[in-house]
Amino acid sequence: MVRCKAAVRRASVLPVAVSCFFLAAVSLFRFCDAEIKHMVITEDERLFILFETFGFESGGVVNINISEVKLPEGDHKRAGFFLSRNEDLVPAYADLQQEQKDCLLESSRIKTLFTLSEAAQDLTDTGLPYAYSSKVDIGDEYSLYFENCLKQPVSIDVTTSMYNVENGKKDYLPMGQTQLPTLFFTFFLAHLALLGIWIYICWNQKLSVHRIHILMGVLVVLKALNLICEAEEKQYVKRTGTPHGWDVAYYIFNFLRGGMLFVVIILIGTGWSFLRPYLQDKEKKVLMVVIPLQVFANAAFVVYDEAGPSTKDFFTWKQVFLLLDIICCCAVLFPIVWSIKHLREASHADGKAARNLEKLTLFRQYYIVVVSYIYFTRIVVFALFTVTVYRYRWTGTFADEMAALAFYIYTGYKFKPVEHNPYLGLDDDEEEAAAQEALKDDEFDL
Repeated sequence: MVRCKAAVRRASVLPVAVSCFFLAAVSLFRFCDAEIKHMVITEDERLFILFETFGFESGGVVNINISEVKLPEGDHKRAGFFLSRNEDLVPAYADLQQEQKDCLLESSRIKTLFTLSEAAQDLTDTGLPYAYSSKVDIGDEYSLYFENCLKQPVSIDVTTSMYNVENGKKDYLPMGQTQLPTLFFTFFLAHLALLGIWIYICWNQKLSVHRIHILMGVLVVLKALNLICEAEEKQYVKRTGTPHGWDVAYYIFNFLRGGMLFVVIILIGTGWSFLRPYLQDKEKKVLMVVIPLQVFANAAFVVYDEAGPSTKDFFTWKQVFLLLDIICCCAVLFPIVWSIKHLREASHADGKAARNLEKLTLFRQYYIVVVSYIYFTRIVVFALFTVTVYRYRWTGTFADEMAALAFYIYTGYKFKPVEHNPYLGLDDDEEEAAAQEALKDDEFDL
């Protein structure tokens, strides 16, 4: 969330304007699924604090419980919770500018839930946490904010829960993501089938199986376990609002799967286990950089994902983790580029142009596929989450999982254990045909 220091120094509509634009901008980020969450705000002077973004159906419910409130001196009506659609923030600011006001809680476009003045009175009278519940009349995607127009530090314990009602049952997953448990379980079955096919191929080609094939099988196992844990997590969140420990299992397998994916890509890109049973120093250095970065990025992501967007500098750190992920993705490309360069040089030096040409073509194809996979999952999928209507937000997850499944299938098909592996050699007829093709390519280049 954005820290608006200007609001501490002077009362004007400018801080509200700047914050409104930033609040609309952060809606582009992919938020964690809504569920029952508990957050502790301590001595926080931010003008706006975002708690959740949720896709409501008509009749959806938002519940807020607050306790341990420590308020500064001032008009406590100028601090409270409101619910708003992102597209309403800028028009609300325009109205405030005309009315010479500086607090969105006073805007008619904003659904003000309650102010700390109301809550403080109830907390004093009963000595119990203040509980607020409200229904959403018009279905849409809303964000829950706390606005502090007092411009002084506030401390408060907040528990939130948002849900829709489906056939008389609570659904804590936002509209557009309630399909995720079924989606993840379907992809789990698809990867289970893929694993069965891989085991069958390796069993029939036992003499051609290399260590890299075993690692590729392990990767599919970890991906399948990751998917079933995520399906169970989403199912429990959907029905109860809490993951019941499945989030821990999901994070563990997601971390292992992510690390193994980069290891497999690097080892295939270097030709390890196919061309040679060892790694060069520079390739070892790539592994030493990528794996620690993956460990750090995944661990940090878990911490911030559990804390939620109400954490200070949440979106700044999200961008840092995204940068680390992109660095890891770029690093895995270097071994493939080095292998292509080595094979290109060897094809003109060792007299085995045809054999090296076959390997070179395979590496080039794999390089293009890896780049396409990284671009699609990091750029295109993010764009889908950004531009897709909230009702169809699940399509971004579907595209992401389809890309991963297609990448695994392609990699397994190209590098499966076979008797005449293009890595290991060609027969005489293939050698002669490839040599003629290489000669044509050289004449074309001239």
